[in-house]
Amino acid sequence: MGVRTWIEGWPVYRQLTGTDPLGRGAAAQSTRSRELSARTEDADVVARSVCPYCAVGCGQRVYAKDGRVVQIEGDPDSPISRGRLCPKGSASKSLVTSDRRQREVLYRPAYGTEWERLDLDTALDMISDRVLAARDASWEDDDADGRPLNRTLGISSLGGATLDNEENYLIKKLFTALGAIQIENQARI
Repeated sequence: MGVRTWIEGWPVYRQLTGTDPLGRGAAAQSTRSRELSARTEDADVVARSVCPYCAVGCGQRVYAKDGRVVQIEGDPDSPISRGRLCPKGSASKSLVTSDRRQREVLYRPAYGTEWERLDLDTALDMISDRVLAARDASWEDDDADGRPLNRTLGISSLGGATLDNEENYLIKKLFTALGAIQIENQARI
C-alpha cells in the first residue's frame, strides 16, 4: 500500500476532501464498520411488547430469528415512549436470552438450608394448597351483628409494575372471587 492510498484511507483526509465535512457519516466509517449490518435486518418476526420494568409502559419492538430473540428496541409508534427506552429497558433482551436466567422452579422448605428443584405442576399445587388453607383458616361469614361479610383477611394481592391494567383486572377478579379484600396494584398505564 502506497503513501497516497494510505492518506486517502485516513478518516481526516476523507472528512476534509469528501462530502462529509463534519465527519458524521462516510468519513467516519472504517472498512469494518461499512461491512456491519443491524441485527434487526435478518429478523423473521417483529413483535410489539411493553417493557416489563416499571409502570411507565414503554413500547418495545422484539426482533426474533429462528424462534430466538435477537434484539429489543424502543417502539417509535408508542405514544408513551416514542421509541425511547431507559437503560434497563434497553437491556431487557437479557431477560430472555441470558444464560444465567432461572429456567426451573427452586424451593427451599421451612428451616431448610438448600434449594430443591421442583417441577412446575408440583409448585403450582403447593401454591394453590396454601392459598386455600389460608382462606379457609381466616374466612369470615358475618360480623358480630350478623351482617354478611363473606371475606378473608388471610390472603391479599399486591400487583407489580410489570403487569398492565388488563392483567391486574384479571388478578383482581381472581382474588375477589377468593374473598380477599386487600387487593392493590402498581400499574397505572
